Amino acid sequence: MTMNPFELRPIDINDCFVERSDLYGYSYDKYTADPYTKLRIILMNGAEYEQVWFGHNQMRCEARGDLRRDLALLRRSEQMQQKQIACLKPISESVLENTIGYEQLAVDLTALMASREKDPYVKHCMDFALLEDFDHLYRYADLLNMETGQKAEELVGGYTEIMPGRPTVSEHRFPYDDVKRPISKNADLLTKLQVNIITAAEQQTMNYYMNQCGFYKTDLGRRLYQEIAMIEEQHVSQYGSLIDPMATPLEKLLLHEYTETYLYYSCYESETDKKIRAVWERLFEQEVAHLHYAANLLEKYEGRTYTDILPEQTFPELLFFSEQKDYVRDVLKNTVNETALREDFTDVDALNDSADFFRYQERVSGKKDASHEVIEKHIGELHSDYRYQEKEHPVAALRDRKKDNTRVGREKAKEHVV
Repeated sequence: MTMNPFELRPIDINDCFVERSDLYGYSYDKYTADPYTKLRIILMNGAEYEQVWFGHNQMRCEARGDLRRDLALLRRSEQMQQKQIACLKPISESVLENTIGYEQLAVDLTALMASREKDPYVKHCMDFALLEDFDHLYRYADLLNMETGQKAEELVGGYTEIMPGRPTVSEHRFPYDDVKRPISKNADLLTKLQVNIITAAEQQTMNYYMNQCGFYKTDLGRRLYQEIAMIEEQHVSQYGSLIDPMATPLEKLLLHEYTETYLYYSCYESETDKKIRAVWERLFEQEVAHLHYAANLLEKYEGRTYTDILPEQTFPELLFFSEQKDYVRDVLKNTVNETALREDFTDVDALNDSADFFRYQERVSGKKDASHEVIEKHIGELHSDYRYQEKEHPVAALRDRKKDNTRVGREKAKEHVV
């Protein structure tokens, strides 16, 4: 079924406001909920978080009082949506259990979008960060298993493998190397959507880890969140730099709202939990109102119509989560030894010895990198690392379960990644 949200009759924007009691109610059962239901909730919480903060920043750069008030009206409704989504997560789900969901989302969402991305440069950016989030899932899963005895394979539902990716200690790069070339205003609609979606998802993860690193219950856990939060900052820099910088704030607002309608509709069409599906339906209805409201603001303040920004309004292929194991394995096999070099990517073996990457690694990496220490400690206590994999690791250098490889993607030695 095709869907053009501009053809729908929106509810009044004021009808999006609801009683506070309606924002808090049903939460999923962490033991029985489908992992992809959890991922949809994390994804939409991130989408709303991005929209709220975009709205705040837009207001801070806007002098026109009428527009500032119009933005405040829209932003309040977005805040209500975010609060409702955030509380779909149950109280009983721990920070680390929730973190496994964050990283599973990063892996399966990135792989899914990369596999269908038409722009080869954007696809390469996604493939590159995919292997890093894949490794983060492995590190957190080992911490979970070591501290609680839980197996993260039960949390991911068997949908996603858990094994080393590009080692986290190899991911720390000089800031210049995380800034990429932006897409143009003429980019394919799906590309525009996916750049917005992945930026919001990674930004939410960055913010979550920025906060949790100071509140986690163990010293090693705190340091792991701290280290991985720095990589998530790099990912947000990478993906955010892909967004068209020439678009006006109201153009970006319109695309934000279109992205949210697309995501809510995708969630509604694929959700298996009936109560949460009803939430997606209700929030989609509200988001359609937000989209039409943003279109009116564009016409009111810039004299342009939404068709100037979105020549194609019908949703492209919807976003339905599915297993991405083979895709991830293929990217691992072929690109695990890559690093970034300014706007492009290269094999670490091709870098000049004086490259910023090596200088930065020498500066920031120490003898007690938490991501490495978690695995070494797990091996020391339980005699091997924790993994969930269906067959042999595609990278020979990462197959040893009794030694954490910190050279792949970090040192000039191709023999380590055969």
